[in-house]
Amino acid sequence: MSKLTVAIGSDHAGYKYKQAIIAHLEGQGYSVKDYGTNSPESCDYPDFIRPVAEAVAAGQYDRGIVLGGSGNGEAIVANRVKGVRCGLCWNEQIAIWNRSHNDGNVLSIGERTVTQEDALHIVDTWLNTEFEGGRHQPRIDKIDA
Repeated sequence: MSKLTVAIGSDHAGYKYKQAIIAHLEGQGYSVKDYGTNSPESCDYPDFIRPVAEAVAAGQYDRGIVLGGSGNGEAIVANRVKGVRCGLCWNEQIAIWNRSHNDGNVLSIGERTVTQEDALHIVDTWLNTEFEGGRHQPRIDKIDA
């Protein structure tokens, strides 16, 4: 099975982890598109998060990852794009449920809320968890309707 393609974006408060996640994923053979920001200088997260969500919704990438200080604003922006199911995940169990129950296609992480090591584990868990379908599928259909 080929590796998933991943779009990623952050604001200044998620920049450090974004860079670490890109290196981590590319080291595992993932194709990663960086939508910015390109420095830790203060910026507005919608400018970088919305393009990630739009690319995933358009089918240009299999999954998206968005980062900020808390991850909350980033999840809100991503979820404004039809077809995106973004979940804010702060541990591996939440990441499993986001994928297995909600077929999440965008992951949000807050750099100020988890360690970098935990963020990498969350990303790996999320990317490697399959959607269960079954009883969850009608709910996804309602979300996407």
